[in-house]
Amino acid sequence: MSDTKKENQLVPAEIIEQHIFLIRGHKVMLDSDLAELYEVPTKRLKEQVRRNRKRFPTDFMFELSNEEFEFLRSHSATSKVGRGGTRYKPFAFTEQGVSMLSSILTSDRAIDVNIAIMRTFVRLREIFATHKELAGKLDELEKKYDKQFAIVFDAIRQLMTTPEKPKKQIGFKVSEPKVQYKATRKR
Repeated sequence: MSDTKKENQLVPAEIIEQHIFLIRGHKVMLDSDLAELYEVPTKRLKEQVRRNRKRFPTDFMFELSNEEFEFLRSHSATSKVGRGGTRYKPFAFTEQGVSMLSSILTSDRAIDVNIAIMRTFVRLREIFATHKELAGKLDELEKKYDKQFAIVFDAIRQLMTTPEKPKKQIGFKVSEPKVQYKATRKR
């Protein structure tokens, strides 16, 4: 069996992608998700990171703020509180931080999972680059051809963008009472 097939069976790329979040403008993975993939307790992963703190500058790893942590807990259900999870703020590892983890977690599983994660990050970067490249080529074509194709270019752009879901308003809306004025004559 090839190494690539072995890694795909170990942890499918789709599973890894589900654990990549965009926080502070960085694509990151949380300590608990990484620990689960490596099949080690989160406590042990964090312990190793703290022992090797110098290997993890802030552009490799950072601790989430209270607001970020609460947002993730409430919207992404990342906290497993009550099911063996933690109540402490998690560490977020950038791609470089995940790569650095391979130097402190040396089990065969950790090495194989790290390789799969790195390949997933590279694949995501390629997808985003292709999307930007396609948008650039579309702009060039639009400049090159006259207005009769403007409708076609607009339609293609609409297909390329992901539609935003309308946000539901919470609560109720109070409308101003309508005041009616009567015309009165002064005498």
